[in-house]
Amino acid sequence: MKIITRLVKDQPLTVTIEYPKLDTSVQCIIDKIQRMNTSFVGRDDNSEVKIDISDVYYIENIDRKVFLYTQDSIYRLSEAMTDILSITTGTELVRVSRTCIINTDHLTEMKQIKNSHLEATLDNDEKIIVSRKYLKEIKNVFRKK
Repeated sequence: MKIITRLVKDQPLTVTIEYPKLDTSVQCIIDKIQRMNTSFVGRDDNSEVKIDISDVYYIENIDRKVFLYTQDSIYRLSEAMTDILSITTGTELVRVSRTCIINTDHLTEMKQIKNSHLEATLDNDEKIIVSRKYLKEIKNVFRKK
């Protein structure tokens, strides 16, 4: 595989994939790039804001309301957690409890705490509890980093 990059000012990011045969590895690359383009529409104080998936720190369901947290803001989402999970399959967003999804790109530390739970620390010093049911998945993601 050959990777070529070049800076093109005043143009949107463009990815061109040239391949001799469309096989599973090429399709996997295409899918990954398309998932990176995922975004959410969040509401805050009567306005709607487009939030790129890379800006998401975590998403939490509180009292049947879904909130998206960025480094310094909180937005309300209209999607249900199950819809969010289907949208974000294969991305860096990983479910860590029944009510919480974190962005593992912002994950900096994992620490064992009581009752076989883990505490995940994000790069904004936010701490999220990982329930036992989701330990295996989050540990695998953390090892890959």
